[in-house]
Amino acid sequence: MNATPLPAALEVRELLEGLLGRDVGAVLGTGMVDPGQHPGAVVGVYVDDMLKLRALIVMDLALACHVGAAIALLPAATAKDAVEQGLMTPALYDNTAEILNVAASLFNNAHAPHVRLYEAYAPREALPPDVAKWVTAYVRRLDMELNVTGYGIGRVSVAVI
Repeated sequence: MNATPLPAALEVRELLEGLLGRDVGAVLGTGMVDPGQHPGAVVGVYVDDMLKLRALIVMDLALACHVGAAIALLPAATAKDAVEQGLMTPALYDNTAEILNVAASLFNNAHAPHVRLYEAYAPREALPPDVAKWVTAYVRRLDMELNVTGYGIGRVSVAVI
């Protein structure tokens, strides 16, 4: 078996466009998202069938709120208010976690171990040490800024271990 593949930026963008039903613009190379910085980030942890850590998706608070609102067709003002307050509502978090669950498909192909979402961590939630060390590590990664049409801009980091 090969290593878990790093998805292309186009694949990430197209997955979100398909889920949200709206255009998503992308800019590459924007720097990694660090959940340790205020106001935090949503972290999706992906493991293989042996529970070995394989990948991470880290969305800053802005992007997590925008996609969480967009997928449920909530008003853009809901996401904007959450970002301005620096607090993600439980509904926005649950919606974002569901997007992270579907995003496991980005890492699965016939030549790599099957990967699934193991856990999603809310902004400012403490990450386990075995996860935290990989969030900003220099591994195969994709760092980009996404613009969800009608909602707003945020950043995402996709890393494979």
